[in-house]
Amino acid sequence: MRYAFVGLGHRAQMYVDALLGEWSDTGEIAALCDPNRTRLRYYLDRIGREVPCFAPEGFGAVLDLADAVVVTTVDAAHARYVVAALDAGKDVVVEKPLCTTAEDCAAVAEAAERGPGRLVVTFNYRYSPRNSAVRRLVAEGAIGEVTSVHFCWALDTVHGADYFRRWHRDRANSGGLLVHKSTHHFDLVNWWIADAAASVYAQTSLRFYGAANARARGLADRPVRARGAPGLGTDPFLLDLSADPRLKRLYLDAEQEDGYLRDQDVFGEGVTIDDNMAVLVRYERGALLTYSLNAHAPAEGYRAVLNGTAGRLELDVVERAWTPPHAAIDPTASGKEHAAGASERLVLHRHWREPEEIVIGNGAGAHGGGDALLLDDVFRGPSQDPLARQAGYRAGVASVMIGVSAGLSAATGAPVALTADGTRRAN
Repeated sequence: MRYAFVGLGHRAQMYVDALLGEWSDTGEIAALCDPNRTRLRYYLDRIGREVPCFAPEGFGAVLDLADAVVVTTVDAAHARYVVAALDAGKDVVVEKPLCTTAEDCAAVAEAAERGPGRLVVTFNYRYSPRNSAVRRLVAEGAIGEVTSVHFCWALDTVHGADYFRRWHRDRANSGGLLVHKSTHHFDLVNWWIADAAASVYAQTSLRFYGAANARARGLADRPVRARGAPGLGTDPFLLDLSADPRLKRLYLDAEQEDGYLRDQDVFGEGVTIDDNMAVLVRYERGALLTYSLNAHAPAEGYRAVLNGTAGRLELDVVERAWTPPHAAIDPTASGKEHAAGASERLVLHRHWREPEEIVIGNGAGAHGGGDALLLDDVFRGPSQDPLARQAGYRAGVASVMIGVSAGLSAATGAPVALTADGTRRAN
């Protein structure tokens, strides 16, 4: 299998490294596509040989060299490349979110239906053993029919802050965190309870990051970016790109070509996404989801509670128990589950029985070994998986449409109705 890559930021590295390592027998890297030549050179050096390289306007030539395309561009550009690749008969591997708008969801779905290519959306959190255990227990009927889900996610001031200094801070690029980040979480709930959203209501706000909040808290005269700022090294919100060799090569050394600043100040102008979100979802079979996301917490993790007619599941996860008082680390690195104080606990409560703690069998590597399982499905094809962890375009659309609908609801103050296939129901 010949693989082409479009979009060569840090998200591409997991897939490139897989084809250079344990999954090298499944295919070869045949082409690279990115507008920035410095980033192209970073990946060429990593691959260790010359590979045909193209700017985005040469994507047609990329398709001529490939059997499959891995899409890891800015979110808002996903649909463009996914549709073109599917229409050319290619398989597609795309990072979540599948896309960022209802219109793009429709375009991708139509292309997936009319073409022979296989589309995989890489929801790696499905493969994490703790989340797989929830899916298994629900499918086995351990808590009966699910009646409600409470899902609370906290992003800390390392990981959460990072969305407010890079391209994600502009809603036009990312769709906001309800699309870029929360689609991960909405997909988990959709998958856990095997149901589709029927209506969505949401409220959101920007309370911590951005220039207006900085001024309100007396944080005036903030730098536009971290490089050269007087507080670099002492201000925990200033990311020192030069301190991390990979970030330096991918972004600091590359900015002269396209002007993209990876280390913008999180309290600067130009932040158009929210940092506090609350969502209420009703599912087709009647289950209710209450969901919240906070992007400026002092620790990172999540709590998911599933209530059913026969009991209750409680999953508590601490991915990082506290955030260090500096930002001179790679906020995008995997392995938070190995940070000091990290923990996970899954408890099954059945009616009239003592609580039962469920043993979570983690493997080696990121996300409890889940990333390796995902890569197996991506590059070797789906196994006979009773949990159905590999996600196609329908799952991608379903998760995005909850996020998009939540954004619309927050903007209008009204609930948004969805059909079973994820499209909006006419009022």
